[in-house]
Amino acid sequence: MHEVLHFLSWVGVALITLLPIINPVSTAVLLLGISGHLSDAERNRQITMACIYMAGILLAFLIAGHLIMVAFGISIPGIRIAGGLVIGLLGFRMLFPDEGQITGEGKQEAQQKQDISFSPLAMPSLSGPGSIAVVITMSSSIDGRRGIDKLFAFAGVVLAILITAVISWGVLRGAVVLRRYLGVNGISSLARIMGFLLVCIGTQFAINGVRDLVLDTSFWTD
Repeated sequence: MHEVLHFLSWVGVALITLLPIINPVSTAVLLLGISGHLSDAERNRQITMACIYMAGILLAFLIAGHLIMVAFGISIPGIRIAGGLVIGLLGFRMLFPDEGQITGEGKQEAQQKQDISFSPLAMPSLSGPGSIAVVITMSSSIDGRRGIDKLFAFAGVVLAILITAVISWGVLRGAVVLRRYLGVNGISSLARIMGFLLVCIGTQFAINGVRDLVLDTSFWTD
């Protein structure tokens, strides 16, 4: 009984921590702004793939997060700064869309080939620097445990990641229904609003990364 409660406590803590950071609702708004060129079947396929990618990324950092960071010499401030730059760039593109020189059938064909499942949906929107940092922190906490406690803690976080992926999938699929009621102009307005918010979020991520870097005494003493 104690083991079951221990397992459920890890599931609950991981869910409560991950869901607000991943925030699938914000990704749903992003999806509405960048998937207008996709058919319903293709959009649904890419939603499914994005959630699979998200789960895979978070599980990879859970299993080998600390080793990955050490092997590549990446710090959490570095992840936050890089993620902030990526998010900010995406936001600028949504604020000031560049239609380019392609028109007619050529434009439609080029758009149909665009894959948005991994980037920007899975990364950095769903599995961004915040959620990766949380998973790495959990991984470090689990490494400090032994025996059955470590096994149940690991299994609890894995289950929480999978549940989060399923919830995200449901939210993103629901956003597709909303598209029918908003129309082209509504989607365009939402895309620009989301673009501005992404610029703000990206800037804040970068600020947090710089702040963590400045406060990291090991960075200045090395």
